[in-house]
Amino acid sequence: MLIEPRAGDSLALNPVGRIFYAFSTSVCVPASLNQEVGAALGAQAGEKRLAEIMRAAGFSRFRRAAETPFNMVLEARP
Repeated sequence: MLIEPRAGDSLALNPVGRIFYAFSTSVCVPASLNQEVGAALGAQAGEKRLAEIMRAAGFSRFRRAAETPFNMVLEARP
């Protein structure tokens, strides 16, 4: 299970998504770039990119299990 910001797959965002993108760009992305993997996804990943990463990691089933105006709960299964 992943709980991620509901920022969206594109830049056509709601006001909450805009806040997540701004925060992510200034805090999450630089922190990720400082780590070994350095994917720098932050809130910019979106559900589509996260599904690609989960499938590459060996999970064959991936879906959005729940959502709120602020977050999405994603389920990944082998």
